[in-house]
Amino acid sequence: MIKIILLTFLPFVCFSQMNKTDYTIYAGTDLGVSYSKAATIFKIWAPTATAVKLRLYKEGSGGNAINEISLQKASNGTWQTTIRKKLKNVYYTFQVTVDGKVLAETPDIYAKAVGVNGQRGMVVNMAETNPANWEKDTRPVSKNYTDIVLYESHVRDISIDKNSGIKNKGKFLGLTESGTKSSDGLATGLDHLKELGITHLHLLPSFDFNSVDETTPEAKYNWGYDPLNYNVPEGSYATNAYDGKVRIKEFKQMVQTLHSNGISVIMDVVYNHTSNIETPFNHLVPDYFYRKNADGKYSNATGCGNETASEKAMMRKFMVESVTHWVKEYHVDGFRFDLMGVHDIETMNEISKALHTIDESIFIYGEGWTAGGSPLPEELRAVKKNVTKLNNIAAFSDDIRDGLHGPYNNVKEKGFVSGNGSWKESVKFGIVAATQHPQINYNKVNYSKAPWANEPTQAISYVSCHDDNTLFDRLTLGNPNATEAELIQMDKLSQTIVLTSQGVPFIHSGAELLRTKKGIANSYNLPDSINEIDWSRKSTYNNVFNYYKGLIALRKNHPAFRMPTTAMIQQHLHFTETEDPLLIIYQLNSHANNDKWKDIIVLLNGEAKDKNVQLPSGKWTLVADGNIINEQNTKRVSETILLPATTGYILYKMD
Repeated sequence: MIKIILLTFLPFVCFSQMNKTDYTIYAGTDLGVSYSKAATIFKIWAPTATAVKLRLYKEGSGGNAINEISLQKASNGTWQTTIRKKLKNVYYTFQVTVDGKVLAETPDIYAKAVGVNGQRGMVVNMAETNPANWEKDTRPVSKNYTDIVLYESHVRDISIDKNSGIKNKGKFLGLTESGTKSSDGLATGLDHLKELGITHLHLLPSFDFNSVDETTPEAKYNWGYDPLNYNVPEGSYATNAYDGKVRIKEFKQMVQTLHSNGISVIMDVVYNHTSNIETPFNHLVPDYFYRKNADGKYSNATGCGNETASEKAMMRKFMVESVTHWVKEYHVDGFRFDLMGVHDIETMNEISKALHTIDESIFIYGEGWTAGGSPLPEELRAVKKNVTKLNNIAAFSDDIRDGLHGPYNNVKEKGFVSGNGSWKESVKFGIVAATQHPQINYNKVNYSKAPWANEPTQAISYVSCHDDNTLFDRLTLGNPNATEAELIQMDKLSQTIVLTSQGVPFIHSGAELLRTKKGIANSYNLPDSINEIDWSRKSTYNNVFNYYKGLIALRKNHPAFRMPTTAMIQQHLHFTETEDPLLIIYQLNSHANNDKWKDIIVLLNGEAKDKNVQLPSGKWTLVADGNIINEQNTKRVSETILLPATTGYILYKMD
């Protein structure tokens, strides 16, 4: 039945325009601008065009064209011209004529460099943008994906605070500065990340986006989920947005510095939609790169007014070549796909194949959902329930997120850490990283009634991210009568669970400082006063920071918390059955994943009262008590232990 539906439905929905136009596909890898000292080749794919003009400019904005050249029609829908003059650092646009209509001037979709605000492309010798010793830059070693500790931040948020001690506030270079301190003398920026112990820095969109005027970047804030030029760094994060080479070099300097300090770089990419439909895509091949509904209107699974059509050959090709460009040219270590559920499974697997051919350690993950309905059938899309069909690609676990703090759509409802026992099974499901485990009752899991990860490497464990409230705000909203001390216990219990769960843990920037956005969830375009990391909170809540730091160190020191296979989890992770809906007990047995500790027991109390817990036989050592993590502790515990309210305990024994 499914095959019949696909055969009759897909040609109409995905390729409805094929009835009107024969979109010849181009398989070459030379689209865009190819520069050499001898000549510069301009080549675009525009199969519906009847004419294409190339205009050259001295500047990235303003002024008249210094030359105009007609491109010649070439094979498979392409147009090209070769100019044997020195064009380095010259800016350019294309202007396409389709059905007698002259479209707006635009860079090509493959533009590698642009002028201010991305309205003109730039001819650049990319080798000249490399910082010193770039050829020696290597990505930090990561044996297994489960060894990763992700930390999500925004280029501007992490340094813009007046108390950051960072000179290049809000810039790529802000993440290259070492020795920066707050007024309290505590490490900020790069040194803070190293001190915390994270392995991968996930940066919110850092490609060229549309919403911030690069001529006055301080005047407006945005997360950057409104793409303009996908293959170019964002100009508002550069010290000079007018010279297209500067943003490129400074992005590379940032990556190089992070690598030299043992931190990998994840790019947040947004191929699922464009800032609007007046973009290079539609200015070159109108409507081809987007999906439409049966009524001919642009479909909107992204909630942003349009959605791209990843299943179409040239969009798929563009996505694959774009991510490989970031890996090869900028040494990026992985990608987080915004609304990955909008993309089709085949495209995501093609991306995975291309990237892992370059380097097997590259990490790929995304949001396994959409923000609305799509004309592409769900069974073909990279949504969470289809993760088992994805190859070496992970998805966020909203199951454990909402299980911990309560549902995303009702901030007043409590979660496990604040005393709601109905979420217990969802938390357990998160602990085993959404995999198959004999002790999970999938009928009681909040959103997923079956395991959706083949292996723990495919599940991102988290409790908060840039989207929605910060963790501390969410707990505050859901527990209006709680004291700050009680909220802190809920916060630490949440991250205890995240950082001891199987899978890949993810931390929202500033959570370790009890970050607040003043109760505002969707802060995508609000000022720095809402979004910035307030570095004074590091001293105010230094005990919380140290607890997060200790959890990360504990995870890194003990492979039992980061088993790489489902089979290993099934063999070594065992829950102790209890009728208490607010008590989770599980053991990691028999030197799990070659851990030096023979057995580990994790006790999780989601209730606001102490509990007596009977321990298995033997002498156990308490290393985490909800306040301090101390692997050097020598105090032994046996038989019954008092587990405090809203607290996680971690104990081990050697024999």
